[in-house]
Amino acid sequence: MYIKRNIGWGLILRYAWKNILFFTIYAGVIFCLYYYLKLDFIDIPFQPLSVIGIAVAFYIGFKNSQSYDRFWEGRKIWGGIVNYSRTWTIQVLSFINLDSSDTTKQVHQQLIYRHIAWINALRVQLRQPKSWAIKENRAVESLFDKHGERNISCNEAINYVSQEEYNDLQKRVNPATHLVKNQAIQITKLKQDGIIDGFQEDQLQSCLEEFYNLQGKCERIKNTPFPRQYGYFSKVFTWIFVLLLPFGLLDVFEADAINLDTQVKDWYIFLMIPFSVLISWIFASMESIGDNSEDPFEGRINDVPMTALCRTIEIDLRDMLDEQDLPESIKPKDNILY
Repeated sequence: MYIKRNIGWGLILRYAWKNILFFTIYAGVIFCLYYYLKLDFIDIPFQPLSVIGIAVAFYIGFKNSQSYDRFWEGRKIWGGIVNYSRTWTIQVLSFINLDSSDTTKQVHQQLIYRHIAWINALRVQLRQPKSWAIKENRAVESLFDKHGERNISCNEAINYVSQEEYNDLQKRVNPATHLVKNQAIQITKLKQDGIIDGFQEDQLQSCLEEFYNLQGKCERIKNTPFPRQYGYFSKVFTWIFVLLLPFGLLDVFEADAINLDTQVKDWYIFLMIPFSVLISWIFASMESIGDNSEDPFEGRINDVPMTALCRTIEIDLRDMLDEQDLPESIKPKDNILY
């Protein structure tokens, strides 16, 4: 998630430089064909092009709205994970009391640390790219690679669970699922040992059920691609418009330059190039914004900051355990909070 109020032009150019270069060369070639080779017939009336532009704008607007809904749903899910993580910790601390204070503290830490392992394992699982994930140009991908926010999911549990449990997680397809399962098994054993009663077990198991629900909602978004009829044809329609745009602008600037003298007229028609580049870049950027919001768990610039949320949860939970050596909050990298 980008946290600076205004996006820097350096980052904008990382995304846009290829398109800007292409639009400039393309519009320049069309101008040369028109002006130097005297191919006057290549200009087209702007009226039908404006209709296409309006239709494309509506289509892009719908796509971007739906893409943002996916991002916002993902953020609400992780807000639920934050809230239920605190609820889980309160219940563990309140319900589980053994004869020995040291043993009680050990059980509390085991259950809470395993939960921290779960949120981090879930985070990394969600960050693994799918076949339909967006592919940016190398300048952008190198930035994300430098930040290094993708790891093997079970590795995130190594600092929070026993070595035996960690070895078992390495064999699992979905480590996060098995961490919640292990929580449920331990809660059941505590009930069997008479440490908690039936009501307390039900409360704790209900909280674990909610964790599964939240994990399932994340996986639903992650494993369901944005409908390709919207994602693909939005790009097709946008590029049809931007490729036709210079021909339409030739007609506009030619008509406006009729009453100008020859030298001024030449420069006036030349303005077709920068205006074509500007309009094309705006439409291409609008289309790209939707692409960058449709998968909110990829660990990109516009995605849910799961790493920061996981660290926030960890700090809160370990503070509730009265631990002193708490980790620092996650700091943004190049103004991107992961």
